[in-house]
Amino acid sequence: MTRILVMAEKAPFDLVFDPKVRGHLAAIEPKFYSLIRDTIDQQLRFESEAETRNRKPLEQPAALAATWEIRFGPTNCFRVLYRVDTDSHTVQVLAVGVKVGNRVLIGGAEVEL
Repeated sequence: MTRILVMAEKAPFDLVFDPKVRGHLAAIEPKFYSLIRDTIDQQLRFESEAETRNRKPLEQPAALAATWEIRFGPTNCFRVLYRVDTDSHTVQVLAVGVKVGNRVLIGGAEVEL
C-alpha cells in the first residue's frame, strides 16, 4: 500500500484595516498604493507572526498598541504597524507610514516606535 501525505493548507488570516489607515495613505503618493496593498496581502495573510529580515516584533509599549512591523518598498521606506489576534484569526492593520531619515511619519505626523 502506498501512503500519500497531504499537507493541510493553513487558513489565511482575515485582514482588518483600522479606519485611520485611509488617512495615513492620503499622505503617501498614490503611485505606491498597489505596492502597499500587495505587500500587506502577501506578507500578512498567512504567516503574520513569522519574524523575517523585514518583519519584526515591536518593543512594548509601541505606538498605536501595535505588536509587529513590516518594512518594504524602495529603500525599505514604508512601514506597516499591525497586531495579530490568533483567537479570531485576524490581522489588524493599524497604520501605514513612511520612514524619512530616522523618523517614521504616519499620516504626516512623526511617530516614535
